[in-house]
Amino acid sequence: MSVSEVSSTLKRTLHVDGKEYRYFRINELETNGYPVSTLPFSIKMLLEAAIRHLDGKHITTTHIEQLADWEHMQWEKNEVPFKPARIVFQDFTGIPAIVDLAAMRNAVERKGGDISRINPQIPVDLVIDHSMIVDHFGHNESLSDNLKLEYERNLERYRFVKWAQNSFSNFRAVPPSNGIVHQVNLEYLATSIVTKNENGETIVYPDSLVGTDSHTPMINGLGTIGWGVGGIEAEAAMLGQPLYFVIPEVIGIKLIGKLQEGVTATDLALTITSLLRKKGVVGKFVEFFGKGLTNISLTDRATIANMAPEYGATMGYFPVDDVTLDYLELTGRGDNKSLIKAYYEAQGLFRTDETPDPKFTETIVLDLDLIKPTIAGPKRPQDSIELSSMKDEFTSIITRPIASGGYGLDEEELFKHVELKEGGSIGTGSLVLAAITSCTNTSNPSVMVAAGLVAKKARELGLQKPAYVKTSITPGSRVVTKYLETSGLLQALEEIGFYIDGYGCATCCGNSGALLESVEEAIKDNNLLVASVLSGNRNFEGRVHPLIKANYLCSPPLVVAYALAGSVNIDLYSEPIGNGREGNPVYLKDIWPSTDEINKVISSTINKELFKEEYDRIFENEVWSAIDASKGQIYSWDNKSTYIQEAPYFLEESSSEKSEVDFKNMKALLMLGDSITTDHISPVGQIPVKSPAGIYLTEKGIPVRQFNSYGSRRGNHHVMVRGTFANIRIRNKLTAGKEGGYTKYLPSGEIMPVYDAAMKYKADNQSLLIIAGEEYGTGSSRDWAAKGTALLGVKAVLAESFERIHRSNLVGMGVLPLQFCEGENAENLQLDGTEDFELRGLNERISPGQKIQVIATKHDQFEPLEFTVIVRLDSVVEIEYYQKGGILQTVLENLL
Repeated sequence: MSVSEVSSTLKRTLHVDGKEYRYFRINELETNGYPVSTLPFSIKMLLEAAIRHLDGKHITTTHIEQLADWEHMQWEKNEVPFKPARIVFQDFTGIPAIVDLAAMRNAVERKGGDISRINPQIPVDLVIDHSMIVDHFGHNESLSDNLKLEYERNLERYRFVKWAQNSFSNFRAVPPSNGIVHQVNLEYLATSIVTKNENGETIVYPDSLVGTDSHTPMINGLGTIGWGVGGIEAEAAMLGQPLYFVIPEVIGIKLIGKLQEGVTATDLALTITSLLRKKGVVGKFVEFFGKGLTNISLTDRATIANMAPEYGATMGYFPVDDVTLDYLELTGRGDNKSLIKAYYEAQGLFRTDETPDPKFTETIVLDLDLIKPTIAGPKRPQDSIELSSMKDEFTSIITRPIASGGYGLDEEELFKHVELKEGGSIGTGSLVLAAITSCTNTSNPSVMVAAGLVAKKARELGLQKPAYVKTSITPGSRVVTKYLETSGLLQALEEIGFYIDGYGCATCCGNSGALLESVEEAIKDNNLLVASVLSGNRNFEGRVHPLIKANYLCSPPLVVAYALAGSVNIDLYSEPIGNGREGNPVYLKDIWPSTDEINKVISSTINKELFKEEYDRIFENEVWSAIDASKGQIYSWDNKSTYIQEAPYFLEESSSEKSEVDFKNMKALLMLGDSITTDHISPVGQIPVKSPAGIYLTEKGIPVRQFNSYGSRRGNHHVMVRGTFANIRIRNKLTAGKEGGYTKYLPSGEIMPVYDAAMKYKADNQSLLIIAGEEYGTGSSRDWAAKGTALLGVKAVLAESFERIHRSNLVGMGVLPLQFCEGENAENLQLDGTEDFELRGLNERISPGQKIQVIATKHDQFEPLEFTVIVRLDSVVEIEYYQKGGILQTVLENLL
């Protein structure tokens, strides 16, 4: 069919409440023999978007046919395009993206082009949520004190965002202290459907988005299509380019039964994360279905969907149903409820308990009755532990080898204790940080109210937390504070030390702030293995706090319980949390609330007026409004700024032209193991004084107290390239056991910071590669993990497997991702990283997934080792991006 035939054949009219709407009815393709009615709901949503954006150029009838015949085409691994309705940013990833757009305007101006073309073509919302640090905690003024510090530290960045608000169309910013991007998206920004006037008709279609944060799939809980992309992909989408991805497999998760008393949505989410990470769903869609969905609240669904990056999926999708509509009504977005239901029913996209099961790539049945209270850690979110086994598991992991996820310590370490200056003591397993944080759980009233009730019952019985435990609450929405205040539970939380310290990602993204001074001294002086618990989604090494090696994810009520206990080395089922009044032991069962108690508080305190009141002023902030920002279409770069610098990717001297010389006589910059995260590659937290980035800031006259974090300085490539591979917990096999951001400069054998070695190699005109194990680039959709890699001079990354977003980001920055063939890796090929490497067979006629040869020459052996690797350029579009030096260069060339 031609473009016009598809449009006229599939366009239909929908009458709702006396109004007429036009839409593209996907089920009409059944008449052409396509089994649309049995498709997964998530694929139907992609199909609708492809039909609506059909232009015969970027999106063709072939793409529509491939999606409509998904059942067969999923195995062909063809690429399809997607144009989202909107984009969401958080500030750590959003500000660098806007810096890139501003630099692109400079490049267009230099070439005599039209700078007005460098403008978002679709709506973009940036929520400033990653900059708040928990410096102050545990008192009534901690919120205002932290906010004051945030503005002092980040004024340069915020001025830049204000300039962007004035300069770019289709761009809005949510000021600091108003919420976390995904919770704001769930509770306010998402509309479920969009209406648009087009050629005299009102077109209706589903809301959809991509976001520059890996937890964007949280919105899948609302039945909205959306996933995380790198900032460089988002920039292309902003400028009107489709996003291309390989047609995904869809794993169906059939939910049956109902969660048992005392089991939370967090327990379910952590269990699913472990289950699916073991199953292997990287790059796949996960879609939930079955009658058990009726027993899962919208906010429970959002908690599960939020963890999609942790279980590796592109999305964790929940179809629209009556639960969705009720939540939209509750949150003040019920005005279009009848239109939403009519539209989704007309498209065969509305789920009921009678809806026939779609056909999936594979189906997994999950019985909710079997879910147990769960905690996850101490290094990865997929390492779930049943709460009843936690003490035994902690004891075991102390002596387990590092290579097996343990700490490799002696058994005596379990009994180590150190006295604190002000009294009391801490030892192995002592809990020094307890944070109710992250949109994952603070968006869910059931677990937040449960936390408040645990605190209330604990106070009534006379429990109090140990003084050495740093506690904080940093919700993703001001609505949380309102219902906790109204119910009286905030007071109970404050009485045991949990005060609202800010609104933002905080501890979940590494902005946990300092511990008590005496605690930090005790840890450093005695090399103590202490712990944290947080209701977040990430607990990778070095992320939560540089001094805390054991970090556990759990529900907010468990965060409170562990804070009261003061240790993770405890069996909460059989041992008392502490002693209450008159010395009586208090157990977890004594303070754990019932489902009825939780629901009673929710029904009496949460209503749509509460949401409307808070979100009516979401874009307002008195301090924000007072910020003075520059005007004009071209940003006035300040060479003295240590926060905002013109991105180097469009400058003539940063050309990424490929040459055969790039792939000869290559040296390994690092040789890494499995599960290297984007936190390992581009840390988000504190900048050490003696690190290359710290030295750079010191030389610029910045005092240590104003260093801020790596994440806050992502607008300055000089800081960020120095911080690449600078995580304090990264382990590079070239450095013979030395932990941290170091490598061996192979010509001399000297151990030095990675940045320093890379600059020496650059002076030598030496091409570099990185060698790694499985799951390389897992974690956040951190474009700086790819940008920094490229700026260090790395031409290729050779790994056993890649996480989806990071592999795409590498391509987007012109870095070649290579994958070992099945059954091969650096170890069994006997590579030690000191070899000279050469890539053969890489030419202009690259094809997706082609194989090339690697020649590794050891200096003490005459015969070189030759082995085959797979080029992980997965589509012809990715090949084009790579050959032109990256997405941004390709887009700029197309615009010019």
